[in-house]
Amino acid sequence: MPHNHGFSRIFSTAAAVGFALAATPTFAQESSSSRIQQQNQENQEQGQGGSAPAGLDVATAKALNTAIEALNMEKYAEAQAAIATLSLEKLSPYERSRVEQILFNISYAEEKYDEARQHLQSSIDAGGLNEQEISQARYQFAQLYLQEEKWKEGAAALEEWLMNATEPNSAPYYLLAVAYYQMEDFARALPPAQKAIELTDMPQESWLQLLLALYLQKEQFNDAIPLLERLIETAPDKKTYWMQLSSVYGQVEDYPNALGIMWLAHEAGLVTEDAEIRRLADLLLFNEVPYRGGQILEDAIQKETVTVDDKLYEKLANCWIAAGEIDKAIEPLEKGGELASSGDMLVRLGQVHMERQDWEAAQAALERGIDKGELTDTGGAQLLMGIAFFNEKQLADARPWFARAAKAEKHRSVAETYLQIIDAQTASAPA
Repeated sequence: MPHNHGFSRIFSTAAAVGFALAATPTFAQESSSSRIQQQNQENQEQGQGGSAPAGLDVATAKALNTAIEALNMEKYAEAQAAIATLSLEKLSPYERSRVEQILFNISYAEEKYDEARQHLQSSIDAGGLNEQEISQARYQFAQLYLQEEKWKEGAAALEEWLMNATEPNSAPYYLLAVAYYQMEDFARALPPAQKAIELTDMPQESWLQLLLALYLQKEQFNDAIPLLERLIETAPDKKTYWMQLSSVYGQVEDYPNALGIMWLAHEAGLVTEDAEIRRLADLLLFNEVPYRGGQILEDAIQKETVTVDDKLYEKLANCWIAAGEIDKAIEPLEKGGELASSGDMLVRLGQVHMERQDWEAAQAALERGIDKGELTDTGGAQLLMGIAFFNEKQLADARPWFARAAKAEKHRSVAETYLQIIDAQTASAPA
């Protein structure tokens, strides 16, 4: 069976899937304010009586706690006012780092991302953070760039962070892949997207979607197949994945599986749109199950789930003709021929009538098709008209049609043979 390269992609590789960053950065640990508050409480427990917690004097600890409480209640002005009571230049490195972390949280909550980044950097520069806290701050720094859709800066910051991170989890790799994807640097997006999936047993659906988009964009269809199967397992009710998997099988010319996936989707009630129904019929016809294709299309027409046009009727007729149901092909060819801008389908109707040896009906259909014009093969239609008259023994009517057909190089040999036969029969006929 020849490969049908007419099966075009029904998905846009770059836009086939959707994903977005969360509304807030995905912090790997607790927020800075929560960590500060927890640490202050621990320090207070370690202090003696009413003395200041370790690393903080009494006034600073009170101001920080007041700011954190206000921050947790989303009273940002009050939190800022509590911090303003402190003389920052007199704070210890530890105290200054904690203050800058609180200011970071205030700025972030107010969507002042430039200020938030400055406070993060200041919390590092103050020298009061341990290595783990510095790493966390740098990660948040990268996330802020992504929050602002500054993909280039975010990618660079994440790359730098990953170089020094100890056993990073899957999240930063996903974010790095998103940044490169948004920059349309698909080659650099692919490795971190793959790494993000490898590092987790249960990747989020959006992560799988991102990797899928990259595979499709790079036309790595064989890699996309198991990923789509995984997405179907994750979300079996999302017909997009079923349609994409069938299309990908088509891209690798595995048409039996392309049909199998579409049929499973059909049985699950997911094949509901016009283009999907037509594609299912195409696959049934191509995989030599034309009768079922005809049934699918007729049912869709009856239920009005497809838009009726000449292409649909032609598809239906093709199914019935391939199934050997010649009589069933007549009606869709008639209707499609009336709707079509060219006479080709009416010529095809004439051919069907000729197969049924209904020469009069064939002549009528061919005449309508020729009169409608814009034929793909005018000479072929003229040859068929001549043959229809010839089989009706109407040699005088047949001759001019063969003469016209003989002007087309493609049909000249056959037309001239018929002309010779007509001339011979005319010559031998009794006067």
